[in-house]
Amino acid sequence: MKINTALILCAGFGKRLNPITLTTPKPLLEINEVTMLEKSINLIKQMGINKIFINTFYLKEHFSNFIKNKNFNLDIHIVEDGESILDTGGGILNMISHSSEDDFLVFNPDTIWSNEYRDEIIKMEEIYYSKKLENILLLVNKNLSFDQRLTGDFNLSSNLISKKDDADFIYIGCQILNKKILTNQTLSRFSILNIWSKLINEKKLYGFESKQKFYHLTDLNIFNKLKDL
Repeated sequence: MKINTALILCAGFGKRLNPITLTTPKPLLEINEVTMLEKSINLIKQMGINKIFINTFYLKEHFSNFIKNKNFNLDIHIVEDGESILDTGGGILNMISHSSEDDFLVFNPDTIWSNEYRDEIIKMEEIYYSKKLENILLLVNKNLSFDQRLTGDFNLSSNLISKKDDADFIYIGCQILNKKILTNQTLSRFSILNIWSKLINEKKLYGFESKQKFYHLTDLNIFNKLKDL
């Protein structure tokens, strides 16, 4: 079994990158002349996934123009959050409501994605299906973060995620989920963190450790440093 559909979260305001995000949405900022969104799409394509949903809200017209002007040769659909922003959980729920699939690969384009992640995500996918999981997150040890100000989100042991005070692992913006975990949610603004917290309490949230150096577009300071790499 394999994932057939990917979701990319592109609705956010990117306020920590003002003033440049006042006119350009964060996923369309460029690092080495390639947008963050395109880096995500290129990795998805490398994994053999042809169908992509992208959610939008802030400066949404920029995304439709970007997709029209690029020849990705993929089945890409833009799904608008609507009259108000839906946050990560609501945005995901809204996108999966447009699909008949059960399992989805979800990307946050704040991370600089590259083809080096391909094999790790495929291994994460294998664990997801072999263990019949409903959610698994790609994590990295905080020591591998380019932005050393970032603190750990989670603990990880034998692929099981927990949350304690001395957390060493950062969620880097890639997860696989089954639509079942959102069954009881109504289409409204909510964070995916709410779902994760519930799964952690039930000892049902899983993780896979990436060994890649983690580059995350945290704020304007980091953006300027990454442009010089």
